[in-house]
Amino acid sequence: MENTTVSLRRQALRPKSRVAFTMVELLVVIAIIGLLVAVMIPAVNTARAAARRASCTNNLRQIGMGLTSYHSAKQAFPPGGIEWRPPGDPTKRQLAWSVYLLPFVGEQALYDQVDLTTPFDSPENADAASTIVSIYVCPSSQRGAQLVRGRGPSDYGGIYGERIVSRNDPPQGPMLYDRRISSDEITDGLSNTLIVGEDSQFGDSQWINGRNIFDQAFAINAAPALENDMRSEHGPGANGLLADSSVRFLSENTELTVLAAMCTRAGGESPSQRQ
Repeated sequence: MENTTVSLRRQALRPKSRVAFTMVELLVVIAIIGLLVAVMIPAVNTARAAARRASCTNNLRQIGMGLTSYHSAKQAFPPGGIEWRPPGDPTKRQLAWSVYLLPFVGEQALYDQVDLTTPFDSPENADAASTIVSIYVCPSSQRGAQLVRGRGPSDYGGIYGERIVSRNDPPQGPMLYDRRISSDEITDGLSNTLIVGEDSQFGDSQWINGRNIFDQAFAINAAPALENDMRSEHGPGANGLLADSSVRFLSENTELTVLAAMCTRAGGESPSQRQ
């Protein structure tokens, strides 16, 4: 009996095991979790941005392969557009290069729906024009895959020339209106000449509408909203497709004379001006 009493006393003197966190411990755990989240969120966002930029690069690569296939079939690149529409003349078709590229980027069925004899905004083209073509949409674009005036958007424009150091008259780029340019006419070199540039911030760009060409007039990401110029949501630069089908990320700090030289097909600039 005495031993039992002693044993019970000893058990009573032992500290009871804790079954819950103290307030201090809970606050420490919360602080650690908050710190981990604060560290991880920027890393996750950076990874997502890198993935979107890579996807945009892949879009341009597919466009580049389509342009190469078009050139092989037609012995020239597609025209930048057909029948530019002056103000007040709705009879002009104003069809874009990206229409004629459709069969060469896996969109033959959509191309067959387009009535090439009527304008881009004709009733006959309404259904086809409302189709979203995924490779014409940059995943980083704030607009995304939303229709523009009922028509599918385009975040990529054909290079018509440059207005940085010249008037671009006559136009100096590889994508012109009502004329197809062959690789032989790109005497500056296919690997030195931009043929398509990224512009995800021009609000009225549609893949069927021939307004999706531009002559570069500003530094990258520096154009006002109403201009069609190279811009992106990829940070300090934008993607550009060269006529040899390679894709280059162009920094917004690219020298303007270099950028101008890249937008001309036969400017005759020295190699140092095209680097």
